[in-house]
Amino acid sequence: MLQRMVNADGVPLNSLYTLPAPDDHAGWRRMQAAVAQQYAASQAGQTADHVETFTVEDATVYRATPAYGAEFAYIDLHGGALVFGGGENARLAAGKHADLHNLTCYRMPPDHPYPAALDDCMATYRHVLKHHTPDKIVIGGRSAGGNLAAAMVLRARDEGLPLPAALVLLSPEVDLTESGDSFQVNRTVDVVLPNPLMSTNLLYAAGADLSHPYLSPLFGDFAPGFPPTFVQSGTRDLFLSNAVRLHRALRQAEVPVELHIFEAMPHGGFMGAPEDAELSAEQVRFVRHWLNRD
Repeated sequence: MLQRMVNADGVPLNSLYTLPAPDDHAGWRRMQAAVAQQYAASQAGQTADHVETFTVEDATVYRATPAYGAEFAYIDLHGGALVFGGGENARLAAGKHADLHNLTCYRMPPDHPYPAALDDCMATYRHVLKHHTPDKIVIGGRSAGGNLAAAMVLRARDEGLPLPAALVLLSPEVDLTESGDSFQVNRTVDVVLPNPLMSTNLLYAAGADLSHPYLSPLFGDFAPGFPPTFVQSGTRDLFLSNAVRLHRALRQAEVPVELHIFEAMPHGGFMGAPEDAELSAEQVRFVRHWLNRD
């Protein structure tokens, strides 16, 4: 997989694409359309007939309930650099997970910058709280979804809502200021995400302070309370520093937290290697542990 993602000179193929400037909204819309086509091509032939689609305020939610019913709720927030990955891609992703209860498709820039996406996540959480007690709810997300998952918990706590049983953050984009060491050390080493995403971050923030905890949860105050958290990354992940620093911040706040770092893994995993299956098993173990506590 690592070899397939680079050209003959060893340059990551994904580094050959240039992101539009934050104010080039037409360019972002063209890129969103192109990425959506790529996602559709990669998932051709897949179906999600058993997935229910509904709206909660301005958020679109895809609910895949197992045949045996759903005593628990897992709110999954899709990745995609805060601007990609919604729509049909999210619906199919919900259908892939038999134990997944809700996958939230949030509004994205350039048409809907911050805090629209976070507002949608909050609306979904309030909806799920009407049907499940908080100790039966887990929130998770990969990459940009990890940003929104952590930010949503901080905001829910600040607004006086009960916290979920646990949080699962996979290579989370929790620092939009991109201040960590790996943003330099792993640049072009990560074959999936070879370059920083500052252009995307500025587009999403739309002038808001990138260091605000609702934009960069890494800088939040976790001492007032935060759920047990699972954090994952890889040694070739551009976001490795995000995971390591978040783990230390949660430890300092005495929050139960696990950090899982996989050898040579780039952002998002290996796309089907044994390590990906091992990561999935670790997630299942962690979630079951915190959901089944009395």
